[in-house]
Amino acid sequence: MALTQRLEFRQSQSLVMSPQLMQAIKLLQLSNLDLTTFVEEELERNPLLERASDAADGDEAPTEVHQVSGEQLADGQARNAQDAPPTTYTEWGGGASGDEDYNLEAFVAAETTLADHLAEQLSVAFTAPAQRMIGQYLIDLVDEAGYLPPDLGQAAERLGASQQEVDDVLAVLQKFDPPGVCARSLSECLAIQLRELDRYDPAMQALVEHLDLLAKRDIASLRKLCGVDDEDIADMIGEIRRLNPKPGMKFGSARLQTMVPDVYVRPGPDGGWHVELNSDTLPRVLVNQTYYSELSKKIGKDGDKSYFTDALQNATWLVRALDQRARTILKVATEIVRQQDGFFTHGVAHLRPLNLKAVADAIQMHESTVSRVTANKYMATNRGTFELKYFFTASIASADGGEAHSAEAVRHHIKQLIDSEEPSAILSDDTIVERLRASGIDIARRTVAKYREAMRIPSSVQRRRDKEWSTINSRASGETGLGEETPSPRSGILRRLVFT
Repeated sequence: MALTQRLEFRQSQSLVMSPQLMQAIKLLQLSNLDLTTFVEEELERNPLLERASDAADGDEAPTEVHQVSGEQLADGQARNAQDAPPTTYTEWGGGASGDEDYNLEAFVAAETTLADHLAEQLSVAFTAPAQRMIGQYLIDLVDEAGYLPPDLGQAAERLGASQQEVDDVLAVLQKFDPPGVCARSLSECLAIQLRELDRYDPAMQALVEHLDLLAKRDIASLRKLCGVDDEDIADMIGEIRRLNPKPGMKFGSARLQTMVPDVYVRPGPDGGWHVELNSDTLPRVLVNQTYYSELSKKIGKDGDKSYFTDALQNATWLVRALDQRARTILKVATEIVRQQDGFFTHGVAHLRPLNLKAVADAIQMHESTVSRVTANKYMATNRGTFELKYFFTASIASADGGEAHSAEAVRHHIKQLIDSEEPSAILSDDTIVERLRASGIDIARRTVAKYREAMRIPSSVQRRRDKEWSTINSRASGETGLGEETPSPRSGILRRLVFT
């Protein structure tokens, strides 16, 4: 075969992200505090950029108020009444689909905070909008040690929920990792950890409820209250000392930021809502055109001219990008308020299922843009301050292309499969995936494992061991006729019944 050279032309299409586009995407997902830091650095770097004075920025600021009236909320065409997308919208990826998986923050290792750790578990434990909102409200109240305030009475009133609904969600939060988190007192924190270890029997309960006596080293009174001997009380105290009184502190090294709302939502006179940007969080800068005009007359070197020309372009871009960012946040927040009017008016029970696509379609933006806007942005409302992403719920795709399944329904299905399994045929995560797909639910194995762990269900190996041990215990109890184990002569520790 002879080798020859030839000239060939090929035409192809590719999406190339300019540095300014990448920077614009980054700006969109920055929190207000990070944005302020970024702008301060630009002010120091660019001689043509300056802060806008209070007198000058009145006309430069973007539209900061949208009104969602009661009539608009009832009208399905309300989305068309909003401001038209700005002409520079395409720079934010609105018409492109190739940037949806691009995430600049993915290249930066971030330390997980306690709030992030709990929020991740919350997203799996609940998908019902009302329960998720209650859960996030409570997580926001957790301090760095992992404790909630002793009195949660205002939570129900603030969210428009019943006290029972709040208590039900709290009971689930107290099963989250780390064990003992979301307790309202030290006694409750220790009790949660002891239940996790199956060690919270009546004697241990009496000890935990009288920690003041333990602090006073009044061992005689504790022994009498618990109804145990010296050896048992010493063992129980040792168990208490091995617990973690501040379960959240292992996350304490993370940087804490003050939560400042980006958007305010206030009741309007017509029964609707005013959605207003928090102007205090909007860095306002101007391009000093006068200074550039003076410099351009004096600069003689081509290199200097190029430097100041680039500085002018960068300064102009930043002013435009900040304006676009503010308008985009306001547009997304306004649509969220329109979609979730029931929550703001009546309470958490009236939250409706909502996804990114519904908001993106309503305001004619790309889902990736809405996703970035809702990250690290907070909305102050009559029911508290919430991150914008909290108003969205998750769903699982259908295997046959039909209607998507809610994550809550999938979790329930997984639990049903595990509850009905036979001791001789324990279901692995792979088998559960196969059965779910046979039922029309398309789900990955790692998602099944994540849901199972969030429901505190052990692995298939551990479940097999537990059921084998339960069978052995049942046989032993039947042979001896005893409802409890006999004391261990080796350890001298009294075995106590565990009431579940």
